[in-house]
Amino acid sequence: MRILKTILTGCIPVVAFFSLAQCTATSDAVSSNGNEKTFIVGPQTADCTGVVPMKCLQVKETPGGDWTNFYTNIDGFTYEPGYEYVLKVKTEKIKNPPADGSSIKYTLVKQISKTKK
Repeated sequence: MRILKTILTGCIPVVAFFSLAQCTATSDAVSSNGNEKTFIVGPQTADCTGVVPMKCLQVKETPGGDWTNFYTNIDGFTYEPGYEYVLKVKTEKIKNPPADGSSIKYTLVKQISKTKK
């Protein structure tokens, strides 16, 4: 699943539910335009474990794809349970990230849609 090659191999917690967890990001995600990606964010979080147990956003790359844990936050995005989102985000590599942090920073560029589920 392409989206998670970029997002996961370790982790970080979700918007407002967090304390950092270790994360190692790799290759590219869903669709890209330079350093912009498109993510589908699910209407519910899931229990997951990084350094500590936490709640993770559920993310997928296509409407028919499988939901996968997204362990980090997206700056500028406020998650509200019960809604499915399509987001355009900017990714930036972080030089010398902390041992318990992500090597990629995600920033909301545009909320394309928010649909009640």
